[in-house]
Amino acid sequence: MGAQARRDRLAELLEPVLADAGLDLEDVEVTPAGKRRLLRVVVDSDDGVDLDSVGAVTQDISAALDATDVMGKAPYVLEVTSPGVDRPLTQPRHWRRARGRLVQARLAEGGEVQGRLTGADESGVTLDVSGQSHHYGYADLVRGKVQVEFRRGADADAAD
Repeated sequence: MGAQARRDRLAELLEPVLADAGLDLEDVEVTPAGKRRLLRVVVDSDDGVDLDSVGAVTQDISAALDATDVMGKAPYVLEVTSPGVDRPLTQPRHWRRARGRLVQARLAEGGEVQGRLTGADESGVTLDVSGQSHHYGYADLVRGKVQVEFRRGADADAAD
């Protein structure tokens, strides 16, 4: 079975399991790891993902995998994780979950914009750029990325 076919079968198997747990499947990948393979399942939700929910859903995923042959007979290690800060913002739900964060986005017509994400809905996002609110439709944005902040604006003001 090819890599894309396996990924599609895994997604088809795992999405209902994750939906029952209130989670979205963000990514699934299988990579070689010595004599084994690593099956990494990336999950998220509007409320974030905590260790308790990861632990519970890992058991559900393991049971679903054991009931099928999608991973074949070779041994593998299952890793369930949440997306890191470097995940690109490509879907409306990604933007919605980054509300309040500083983001940088490439624009479809060229250039980039950076601002604080103040709103996101099905039509697009609103960024506060240098104190001014700007709305961008999803078609206007190629992709975005959350910027790592060590001191946010209000935190920086409080420290002075």
